Amino acid sequence: MATKRFVITTRDVDSSGDFVAEPGPTRFLAVPDSCDDFTPKHTVASKEAWRTKLVAAARWPKPNVVTGTDGEVLIFVHGYNNTTQEILRRTDLLQQTLSAEGWDGMVVAFDWPSDNSTLNYLEDRFDASGVAGRLVREVLPVLLEAQADRHANGQSKCTTNVHMLGHSTGAFVIMEAFAMAEKIGEIFRSDYRIGQVVFIGADVSAGSLESDSEWANPMFRRINRLTNYSNGFDSVLAVSNAKRLGTSPRAGRVGLTAAAHPKSVNVDTSDYFAGKNPKTSTFEGTFCHSWHIGDATWARDMAMTLDGKIDRLVIPTRDLAPKLRLRPTGGERPTFESQWENASPAG
Repeated sequence: MATKRFVITTRDVDSSGDFVAEPGPTRFLAVPDSCDDFTPKHTVASKEAWRTKLVAAARWPKPNVVTGTDGEVLIFVHGYNNTTQEILRRTDLLQQTLSAEGWDGMVVAFDWPSDNSTLNYLEDRFDASGVAGRLVREVLPVLLEAQADRHANGQSKCTTNVHMLGHSTGAFVIMEAFAMAEKIGEIFRSDYRIGQVVFIGADVSAGSLESDSEWANPMFRRINRLTNYSNGFDSVLAVSNAKRLGTSPRAGRVGLTAAAHPKSVNVDTSDYFAGKNPKTSTFEGTFCHSWHIGDATWARDMAMTLDGKIDRLVIPTRDLAPKLRLRPTGGERPTFESQWENASPAG
């Protein structure tokens, strides 16, 4: 039976054959639905074979007649303090909730070595920087080659949209990856593009996402839009900020600044989060920092963000007053949205 769970991991393997929280070679995994964890045994023989499996799973029966897209992939980059089991559960939750809200794509976990103790936070941050380059150097080419193969073989003139979601330190990994890619000649000279980049609980400074940020500009040059979901009640990011002597407020807690890059938009989720009951919520990890994954209203907003059909200011799960925020009362997709692109004139 074909698998629909895909993981890319940069963890090393110990002498007993288990993954450990240290950097190792990049492996491409296909994980059976019956497993509650991923192991080195799930490694696919070659990245080409893995790519073929992913493209087959992500491909739509018919391409979108407006955009020319015939499939979508979301690369999920987790933060620190994650076990392999937690990463797989979060990936499954993302897939389930986004699919339930109408997004027809595949979620792929990009796993980097992070320990399951917050005491290793700074070491994890170092590891995250060390493996960030692989996201663009080793992972993105696999997806772009899949498109090139299909075009060369005449199988399709359509493309697979690639998006990225960074949670917590995962936002740091994504930004660092784009910055590193600028130094790799063949990638820098290519015309690759990423669709949507989304940050939740982003553990990067709000100032780093401004228009004049040298660190962020390599990312903004390659993407269509960045959506940052902020939550003023995120106490985990308060701790992260304290580790930096309180000098750099985190984007996942305070949002974007007035000088934010024009390709970015901030969605304040504070009011929505304040009304959430953890006892009746589905989530993994620390509630105030990780509530998004498993939340149906956020998944609906995220699904419409990935679709890219509706402008960021009129997505129905959002309010404009007094600032752009996730609606505490939720919001439904437009009634006739599914008919917009294939509609024929009457008569």
